[in-house]
Amino acid sequence: MNDALLRTLTPSVLTVLVRRGADFAAAEDAVQDALIEAVRLWPDEPPRDPKGWLVTVAWRKFLDTARADTSRRRREDRLEQQPPPGPAAPADETLQLYFLCAHPSLTPASAVALTLRAVGGLTTRQIAQAYLVPEATMAQRISRAKRTVSRVRFDRPGDVATVLRVLYLVFSEGYSGDIDLAAEAIRLTRQLAAQSDHPEVSGLLALMLLHHARRAARTTPDGSLVPLAEQDRGRWDTALIAEGVTVLQAALARDRLGEYQAQAAIAALHADAPTAKETDWVQIVEWYDELVRLTDSPVARLNRAVALGEADGPHAGLTALAALDDALPRHTAAAAYLHERAGDLATAARLYAAAAQKASNLAERDHLTRQAARLNTRLHQHGPSRPDPPDTPQPDTPQAGRTPADGPQADRPPADRTQVSGGDADHADRPDA
Repeated sequence: MNDALLRTLTPSVLTVLVRRGADFAAAEDAVQDALIEAVRLWPDEPPRDPKGWLVTVAWRKFLDTARADTSRRRREDRLEQQPPPGPAAPADETLQLYFLCAHPSLTPASAVALTLRAVGGLTTRQIAQAYLVPEATMAQRISRAKRTVSRVRFDRPGDVATVLRVLYLVFSEGYSGDIDLAAEAIRLTRQLAAQSDHPEVSGLLALMLLHHARRAARTTPDGSLVPLAEQDRGRWDTALIAEGVTVLQAALARDRLGEYQAQAAIAALHADAPTAKETDWVQIVEWYDELVRLTDSPVARLNRAVALGEADGPHAGLTALAALDDALPRHTAAAAYLHERAGDLATAARLYAAAAQKASNLAERDHLTRQAARLNTRLHQHGPSRPDPPDTPQPDTPQAGRTPADGPQADRPPADRTQVSGGDADHADRPDA
């Protein structure tokens, strides 16, 4: 049995049923019943047209359920007038399903869960394990989402930006349980890219590939975070980097710059630096200028401040940081890093400790705590003399809702936004990395 084939076909089969008039929740149940039949029958009798077979069986399952429900008997005449069984037009079925699962009426958590269930083909148990919630809780969340989208018509244009935000939320969750959510997000984004020619879809795919390329080097065997400057770049996946750069170049060549393309360009430029010290921070600042122009995001401004501290010196970074709200996520960690760069070890140690208390996860908290301890030890042994510039303030971990920090640097004029060279780096270990 080809499980990958079934997962690939599921979204388009579900879309066919919804287009024929099936309620979303009932259609999804019917498709699941058809998949069970496929698992049972296909090993001995594989169909010549797998999608047509699933559409036919799922539609019959839906009709059987509809007929059994007396409240729907008035619909039966219309339901019986379905198109003849067989292959459905490929068109943009899956793309429409993406739009439906990321409908603005859903909360982000519900949109993510429904996308993984309906488009990704994951079970409720798998999704619950990935998000560390009880299966019953996830089942309720998905059921509510199904009821909400059941009232949505397919004849309305979808919002690509909303779909991309949902996919990035999935990617940012990384790995948990027995499902690799980062890999799943990349798979779904590839699928979306095949259905849509929107350059921002390619920008997000490139961004994911470039971040994912460094995954093996991000942690030690005991789970401790490894800052970018300390990572073994030989462990980065150069094939993923090359693919990400190729996808990004094609998107940039269309001259419709968006926020994911800008973030991917930053990530790609980091990948081009043979070592952390060879990173071209001047171009990174210029890409952050583009990102700020596109989004006016305070997180992008924070990352720009750190990049400016690398390009023009820590005092320039601290000046830019002072103009931002100190309640921003990772603001304290950024200030700690820049103060250490400036030689103010006592302030940096205090800020690292404060940042650790605000960390959103245990690994990040431990990393920041170690930074504070390192500086306190140095102060105790040598006094407040300036140390060598630190390699990193923060772990190299992309986070949902944030702008992934600094990306690789290409050796070409910053005005040329259609070309980004690709090397072996990606995401800087900066406060929002």
